[in-house]
Amino acid sequence: MSVEKNNDWQKLIESAQQGYNNAYAPYSKFHVGAAAITEQGTIVKGCNVENASYGLTVCAERNCIAQAVIQGQQTFSAMVVYTEQEKLTPPCGACRQVIAEFFAPEAEVMAVNHLDNRKTWTVAQLLPDAFTPKNLLEQ
Repeated sequence: MSVEKNNDWQKLIESAQQGYNNAYAPYSKFHVGAAAITEQGTIVKGCNVENASYGLTVCAERNCIAQAVIQGQQTFSAMVVYTEQEKLTPPCGACRQVIAEFFAPEAEVMAVNHLDNRKTWTVAQLLPDAFTPKNLLEQ
């Protein structure tokens, strides 16, 4: 299922906002919510979860993808990342790598903020020449 209609994007944005509201960010105060739609049409949510041992923090995007994998769904068509920062927040490098594992290069990732500013990238734009499972399978 692709996200082509504004209504589909709006559902993803609302789900990402719900994830944002559940974020656990007592150290950075930088709350992030994410939502993705699987190829089967299921919307999954995630939020960032910080840890006193900062390196163990898990980003919203990776938590979102993990929620779908737990449910047995491993392919996605779009993702929204929501913050309440004036400057739009793209996925970090680690999240870009995980997104490239589960999304097609042409799948879209949108950053949205509380002012309804939006920016959309394809996965290939976020991580050009990504190392993916195809690299492991090619001889």
